[in-house]
Amino acid sequence: MIKHIVFIKLKDRSPESVDKTAAVLRAMEGRIPQLLAIEVGVDVIHSERSFDIALVTEVSSLEDLQAYQVHPVHQEVVRHLNEVKELSLSVDYEI
Repeated sequence: MIKHIVFIKLKDRSPESVDKTAAVLRAMEGRIPQLLAIEVGVDVIHSERSFDIALVTEVSSLEDLQAYQVHPVHQEVVRHLNEVKELSLSVDYEI
């Protein structure tokens, strides 16, 4: 199993902007066969060092992670994020 975690800091950190991007991320649920689990969390602390959104997903293998990355639904999300993000960081690890 592979856990894929992404932290996203938005250019516009307003609640409306954060909610919209969180909804875009949540819309992947059930639409990408390789995703075994998806969790989207919105930051509640709002400190200067906080990221606005955390995305946590699980897939079965590195091959499934690669298939997820190129899936058309995920590519729609990537296009959205490229427009609205200031910064994103990720980590992928085996569990």
